[in-house]
Amino acid sequence: GVDPTRSDHSKVGVMSETTPVAGKQRIASLDVLRGFALLGILVMNIQAFAMPFCAYMNPTSFGDLEGINRAVWGFGHLFFDMKFMSLFSMLFGAGVLLFSERIEARGGKPGALHYRRNFWLVMFGLLHAHLLWSGDVLFCYGICAFFVYLFRRRSARTLFISGILFLLIGTGLSLMFGLTFDYWSEAEQAGLEKTWKPDQADLERQVSMYSSGFAAGMARTSRDSLEFELFIFPISIFWRVMGMMLLGMAFYRWKILSGEREGAIYRKLLMGCGLVGLVLVAIGMKENFAHDHSVGYSMFLGSIWNYWGSVAIAFAYIGLVIGWARSDLWPGLQRTLGAVGQMAFTNYILHTVIGVIVFRVLGYYGSFERWQQLLMVIAIWLFQLWFSPRWLARHRFGPLEWLWRSLTYWKRQPMIR
Repeated sequence: GVDPTRSDHSKVGVMSETTPVAGKQRIASLDVLRGFALLGILVMNIQAFAMPFCAYMNPTSFGDLEGINRAVWGFGHLFFDMKFMSLFSMLFGAGVLLFSERIEARGGKPGALHYRRNFWLVMFGLLHAHLLWSGDVLFCYGICAFFVYLFRRRSARTLFISGILFLLIGTGLSLMFGLTFDYWSEAEQAGLEKTWKPDQADLERQVSMYSSGFAAGMARTSRDSLEFELFIFPISIFWRVMGMMLLGMAFYRWKILSGEREGAIYRKLLMGCGLVGLVLVAIGMKENFAHDHSVGYSMFLGSIWNYWGSVAIAFAYIGLVIGWARSDLWPGLQRTLGAVGQMAFTNYILHTVIGVIVFRVLGYYGSFERWQQLLMVIAIWLFQLWFSPRWLARHRFGPLEWLWRSLTYWKRQPMIR
């Protein structure tokens, strides 16, 4: 997932509402955290670019899961799966407050700009999902942003409690589906099983279709995206994204994300939340393998371990990265990651473009094992760490950030420095 969050301080009376944010106004720690999250999300998304989507949900459904491939999957599940989407959602929630506060500090009213900004994000998400890849999250962020804006005046405590309540609703739905699964009709169980673990013939059809060029899979991509937007998002994803956005707003209000709190806070987040999160995710891995990743257990009840474990690990990553950003350690890497974060929207879509070219246009879909996918991830990381600061040395924004801001303010923004 992406978070094209704004990380701006505000200066009263200095700029108009349509002036782009100067580099000195950015909160550097947020850019570093966003760059970290942008790179991390690719470890999971590469699976959905390279293999049938069932392999993302159920590792036993496609491809080899022994030896190094099992180790790569375990590493990804433990440290990456849902953790970076959680981070991005938190950053996006913080960005809602940053954006509205900046406008208000200039004497403006942020409501219309906020809704126009996120209307365009939904449009970008729909284009991304239906034309390129059904794993898009921009649509989710844009829709949820319409609702979290209503919470912007609440205290940090209220935001935190509200976020936990939204997450609990998501958990409750998983419990309800999981505990009643045995009472579903045979046809309903079989239909879900077909999605969770397709038969060999269906897998071969998917691989043949998606490896036959870009156009071959477009109709299936659009159909899958529509199913996600109409059914999966409101039942499952909405509650998760809303919860994490509200938690991000609380962390912003507590000044944790801007790096202004005492160092002990970041160490406690890293050590305490990291330990709790890793234990929960590890128990979930053990339980899911014990149940042979069956659809009746792993799709619902078995997913709850990582659901909550990933929240705790996202908190730990905030402690790690913001704690690091407060220090003088490796300042060059901090600036480089910050540049990746400033171009998160562009870099996120670039992940998809590279994935479509390699796996669909060049025909490698279904043929990269998990360890090979990880090597590709590292290569893309290195490219984006090299490219982003060089682009920003000459330009104020990434290309898609520039387009989004120009549409938001309905005024062409300056691009060249």
